[in-house]
Amino acid sequence: MDLKLETLNYLLTGISLGFYAGVSPGPLQTFLLAESLKNGWKHTLPAALSPLLSDILVVPLILLVLTQAPDRFLTVLRIVGGGFILFLAWDAWKSARAETVLHQLETPPPRGQSLLKAALMNLLNPNPYLFWSIIAGPIFLDGWRQSPALGGSFVGGFYGAFIALTAVLIVIFATARNLGAVLTRRLGMVSAVALAVFGVYQLWLGVVSW
Repeated sequence: MDLKLETLNYLLTGISLGFYAGVSPGPLQTFLLAESLKNGWKHTLPAALSPLLSDILVVPLILLVLTQAPDRFLTVLRIVGGGFILFLAWDAWKSARAETVLHQLETPPPRGQSLLKAALMNLLNPNPYLFWSIIAGPIFLDGWRQSPALGGSFVGGFYGAFIALTAVLIVIFATARNLGAVLTRRLGMVSAVALAVFGVYQLWLGVVSW
């Protein structure tokens, strides 16, 4: 097949998987919902880059180490990640109950705070490791072995779609701030409960597979 057609094929594959990753419900999306409600889109928008920041460490680890790592590695990762998600859930719950959403505009947090939290969540979340070891990793390696342009187009398409869609979702979530203080608080509490559910689920998977 012509290299240009192959490049387009890998690009579209990356875009499709990036869109899937962006719309799939998970801890990252729920965390961004809570942060958008609490801090607004301007302070949360940098967190859209969190998958790129965390995967700088995740992807090379998967390609070089994870395929040879013991199963216990993912088990420990699930337990640690579940505990961190529960911590974030508690923080989101306290913020909603204390009505910090209403006063956040007066004392905005550092712009990079949400980005660092989201990136750390990704590092402690086994889902990116599983995704890249089972789905994205083999596709990237297959393309890279044929031509670096194929592997590069896949990665560019994936992260371009993932980050763009995540940014759009952050802005959409943040518009809920304009719908009233009561609704904003309730949405904040719902997002905190959803985060707690994800955290407990990760802990349960880790304990069961220990």
